[in-house]
Amino acid sequence: TSLMEAPAVSKKSNGVHHYDIISWFEDVAEHAGRIQTETLRRILELNYGVEYLKKWFGAHHDINIQEMDGCALESLYTSLVPLSSHADLEPYIHRIADGDTSPLLTQQPITTLSLSSGTTEGRQKYVPFTRHSSKTTLQIFKLAAAYRSRVYPIREGGRILEFIYSSKQFKTKGGLTAGTATTHYFASEEFKIKQEKTKSFTCSPQEVISSGDYKQSTYCHLLLGLFFSDQVEFITSTFAYSIVQAFRSFEENWRDICDDIREGTLSSRITLPKMRKAVSDIIISPNPHLASQIKDCCEELEDHLDWFGVIPKLWPNAKYVYSIMTGSMQPYLKKLRHYAGELPLVSADYGSTESWIGVNVDPSSPPENVTFAVIPTFSYFEFIPLHRQNQDCSPATDDFIEDDPVPLSQVKVGQEYEIVLTTFTGLYRYRLGDVVEVAGFHKGTPKLNFICRRKLILTVNIDKNTEKDLQLVVERGSQILSKARAELVDFTSHADVANQPGHYIIYWEIKGEVEERILGECCREMDASFVDHGYVVSRRTNSIGPLELRIVEMGTFKKILDYFIGNGAAFSQFKTPRCTTNQVLLKILNLCTIKRFHSTTTYG
Repeated sequence: TSLMEAPAVSKKSNGVHHYDIISWFEDVAEHAGRIQTETLRRILELNYGVEYLKKWFGAHHDINIQEMDGCALESLYTSLVPLSSHADLEPYIHRIADGDTSPLLTQQPITTLSLSSGTTEGRQKYVPFTRHSSKTTLQIFKLAAAYRSRVYPIREGGRILEFIYSSKQFKTKGGLTAGTATTHYFASEEFKIKQEKTKSFTCSPQEVISSGDYKQSTYCHLLLGLFFSDQVEFITSTFAYSIVQAFRSFEENWRDICDDIREGTLSSRITLPKMRKAVSDIIISPNPHLASQIKDCCEELEDHLDWFGVIPKLWPNAKYVYSIMTGSMQPYLKKLRHYAGELPLVSADYGSTESWIGVNVDPSSPPENVTFAVIPTFSYFEFIPLHRQNQDCSPATDDFIEDDPVPLSQVKVGQEYEIVLTTFTGLYRYRLGDVVEVAGFHKGTPKLNFICRRKLILTVNIDKNTEKDLQLVVERGSQILSKARAELVDFTSHADVANQPGHYIIYWEIKGEVEERILGECCREMDASFVDHGYVVSRRTNSIGPLELRIVEMGTFKKILDYFIGNGAAFSQFKTPRCTTNQVLLKILNLCTIKRFHSTTTYG
């Protein structure tokens, strides 16, 4: 097998899998610089002559890509083709969506479009999805599974409790299939192959995954997970949020699930006929013994342990919990740890709708410290060096100064970068908007630490706060909350500039009774915790008013989720927006506000 292609099979000796795929990746990582040049050559060979590239290559249309020296090809490409954003490619993607089959971005016709998980703001973005997207997904899943099984070996033929959801695929004006990348993947041949190849089978049939009703699907995932409880080897979902959400609903619904297992029937809450049939066919016979075991466990968990360690208690053979836990998923780690008890949390790999990027080669490292080794065959990667500005600098739209992009072979440890992608699916020097730090190297390929999204989310004037800044502030405030034995369920924020001076509003949904005095203290603590110089100066000069904390009633963030799902977002890709200007969302939040506090922090 050439290094550009991952091996399709794994060898077996003495009953142990020796994954060829690991030795393939170690080789590829060793020669990452050379492989990157070959990857760019391959992409250009496949797509040379498409309309988008013609526009930039112009007079250089007669070059021989195959014959050209690698370094010369890289420098020609990066000198002629400019950096791009989604806005630059959008006109081409719209033409494809409307049925234009001429080679606009790729020579191979694009038949599928992915909706990027743009649940934060604005309209949803389409990104091209091709067979290459499914193949790399299968590849990274197999590679990650191989690294995990070195540390946490699992039983062949076991099951996975997967909280996965695919939304409906739909057709664009031009007849292309559109939907989320996860939806395309769960509907692909590759997903079936993955189960065969990794010898692990999901507890739920396709009818549950693709039901389109996340509440009914979650109920069935939990029910079937318990039905096969002794066979479950690990618990997973695309995002950590989905697992936390599932167990919050389990706290409310466990008695009904027990009844279903005891009677061998299915609750009347499951109304979708295809799902009812598929699930009823599996739990066909009553199992009073299992039901009473679950009941005893749940009563003890509810009465004495506040559901601590529910996962290992109910799934005694589970080895770990696996999910994306970085970035905007970090606030859910505390609750996930609570449910997982002693069970290790393993962070899933790093990718985006546009391309997979890196694999977690060290599954035993805690999610807070996880790094991702870049897979140099997946896309051609460039890195824009970012330098944080002197805090006293004049206001800017972004708090970074940029240098010229460098290839993967030239990144330096400790430096922060924005990732730029050239993909097999027709994106050319596309700015991803993710800020990463190079934490080290795996052989010759960089290991990346995800820092934040480039986009600033809270700003009134010269203040510049990212999602990460907001997260740290909320963490400080919620520490006071946990001392009062209450829990932060979810949060979001809004920069209110309608009234002068503008100020930040942070919305909290909390579980448990908390004295007003303590909530006032949380509000003060958060206001005092912003370290951004622009914020501190603006608060001192009162060009930003005191921070406001609004407490919303229980279930508010469920309403927000329902609003997004109702507007076509996929549950599996939903992320609570950490900051919003969406009027409908603000209306929900403000209608559900039950208490308000203004900070009394004084900035001297």
